[in-house]
Order: sequence, then C-alpha cells, then structure tokens
Amino acid sequence: MNTDVVVAGAGPSGLSLAIALSQAGLRVSVVDPADEAALSAPPDDGREIALTPLSQSLLRQWGQWQRLETGEQPPLREARVFDGSSLRPMTVSPPSGQPQLGWMVSNHALRRVAYAQAQAEGGIDWYLGRRLQHAGREADAAVAVLDDGERIPARLIVAADSRFSSTRRAAGIPARMHDFGRSMLVCRMRLQRPQPGVAWEWLDYGQTLALLPLGDNLASVVITLPPSAIDSLRDLPEAAFNDDITRRFRQRLGTMELVGERFAYPLVGVHPERCVARRFACIGDAAVGMHPITAHGYNLALRGIALLADRLRGAHGRGVDIGDDAVLDAFQHEFRAITRPLFLATQGIVQLYGDDRLPARVLRRAGLRFGQHFPPFRRLLARTLDASDPRPPPWMRVAERLLWRTPRPRSD
Repeated sequence: MNTDVVVAGAGPSGLSLAIALSQAGLRVSVVDPADEAALSAPPDDGREIALTPLSQSLLRQWGQWQRLETGEQPPLREARVFDGSSLRPMTVSPPSGQPQLGWMVSNHALRRVAYAQAQAEGGIDWYLGRRLQHAGREADAAVAVLDDGERIPARLIVAADSRFSSTRRAAGIPARMHDFGRSMLVCRMRLQRPQPGVAWEWLDYGQTLALLPLGDNLASVVITLPPSAIDSLRDLPEAAFNDDITRRFRQRLGTMELVGERFAYPLVGVHPERCVARRFACIGDAAVGMHPITAHGYNLALRGIALLADRLRGAHGRGVDIGDDAVLDAFQHEFRAITRPLFLATQGIVQLYGDDRLPARVLRRAGLRFGQHFPPFRRLLARTLDASDPRPPPWMRVAERLLWRTPRPRSD
C-alpha cells in the first residue's frame, strides 16, 4: 500500500492536513477537481479570515505562515460589538501580556501558501483535475475510486471538500443543515476615518454589519441581509453603492469607497451527526460549518486538523493502524468537545441578535451591557480566542462525554 491517507479536497484545510501528515512521515494522496494553475494562483474571493495566535502558531509549524508576503497579515488588536443604535460597544481586548487578538489574512492568500508548502513536501501525491467518486471501506483497508476509474488503496480517507461534502455524504454520515435565510456581501472599502487594528461587529436591526481592518485605510466590509436585498446591493452602480454603505454605517467611518469586486455568499450552518466512520474522517467545513458571526470557522478547522494529525502521528509512531476505530474515536471525542458547544452558542447568538422584536431587543442590549461591565466575561471570551493548545480543556471533554456523545455505528 503506497498511500496511508487519501484527502478529498485541496482547499486550505485539506492541504494543511496533507502537510502535517507528510511531516509526520505518512504518505498522502490529494484529490481535487481543480488543476495546478488554479491552486497555485487562486483567485481573490473577497473573504478575509481572522486568525488566532493558535492558528498562527500551527500555520508556522506547517511552514505556511512564513510564505505570506509582507503586508498580507495585518494585526487585529481589538474587537468591538455594537447592538442596534447604541454607540457603546462591548470591547474585546487581548489577554494580559498579549499584544493583539490575532491577524487578518485573505482566504486566497491562505490557499496560495498552503499549496506552495504542500508542493514542497516530499510525501504527497497529486490527483488533480479529478474527483473522488466512491470510497470503499472495509475493516482492514480503504480504497478511493476516482471518476476516471483509478483506484487508490489507503488506510484512511479524509473529507475536506466543503460543508456540503459529497465525500461525507457518500460515507453515510448525515448532517443537519440550517439555512439562516440570509446572504452576506463581502468587499473591500477605503475609509475616510479608518479604525487601525480594530474589528467591528454591528448587530443592527434588520442587518448585521462587520468591519475587518486590512491596514492603512482599507477594511473588509461584510453585510448580512435577505438574499434579494444582497442581490440588489451587489448590482448597484459603484457610486450608489458607496453612498448606500456609508449610510448603513451612519457616517461613523466617514465616506466609504469600494475597492475591487463585490462577492455574495449564502449563509448555511452545517453540523454532521459525527465526523468519523469506518476508516473515514471529516475535517474543515466538512466536519462543521459555522456561521461567520463569531469568526471561529477556519480557526476551528485548524484545531481539528492538528488534533487528527496528532492522533495519526501517534498511532503511526506506535505501529498502530491509523484507520483503527479507537484512533478515530479519540479524535472525534476531542474535536466535538470543542466544536459542539461553540456551534450551539453561535446558533443561539445568531437567533437572538437576528430577532428585532421588542423583548429580544431588551435582551440583546442587556447581554452586551453585561459583557462590557463584567470584565471576567470579556477575559474569558478573549482567552477562548487565544487558546494555546488545540486540545479541549478537561471540562469540555467531560461535557462531551456526559451530554452530547453519540456512539458511532460499528457497521458503517
């Protein structure tokens, strides 16, 4: 068997796992319908990712962070959360001793450096321009069947092909999907009154506005509205669009001018029933698709990749089958202990702060006032973002076992 792990998906998550496993001495095969040109120079998709110190540490460990160009990682020093018309935000600052909350990095830059580093690794085989058609999984081995009929025997198959993963579905893992009935528009804008290093989350009535600092006087603007309103906003002439966005932010940032293109994405949360099956695992958005309001998405993906890579590395070093049920179950236990409470909390925040009725408005305002005037809560929130270890703390492990754990069918 020439391949230990087949990874379906050459996005940042799939490539990061391939890099981590290659560095651990495992042989990896990466399957993706994109070609080399698209992966080496991915197009800008408008998305900016807020990375935590743990994420930065993992990317540096895997050789990706060092490949970012100067200016591609502006600092994120503070986050402010506004409710409705209030001018008094809840402010989240770095924990004591930390200079910043994290960094902003464009999604296309993360894709570029992940592919460049993966290309530099010696233990990765490439199957580009092809799709994983079928995953055969038996007790002692797995085989990935590609759309051209080629078969890749392996010990483990990993899905990293988006929150709507066809590979996960083919493995028989059901997922709960929540359509929020909203879309988001993302674009870069030049600000008359910039907020260097400061992110905004403005939970306004009827809309949600986010501002992500990109250095100098540039920021990424994220607007959440019903899909039809997003379509109309995206299609406005540029001058009218600038006026509209300036008005939506109530001139708090002065005039705002579009820089580049506008992109729209539907908002759908996805939570699979489990993230492992026989000789099969999910990572990235295929393992959990978060609403972006709490900025956990890719940070959770990187933690999951680190947890899976650590389990597979340990099993490989001990001479244990990396596709063994016990190895995968241990990964699932740790990963779900982190992601399930965060997923549920995020769903609750979206539901509360998307409700504009009077009782909800009172609760919304009270919640942010409590957070602002109760420093231990803000310190806890900052430390959640500043985790230094990908593994869950002990209380999360206990909660997962007692409250949420779902046994994995042995016959899958």
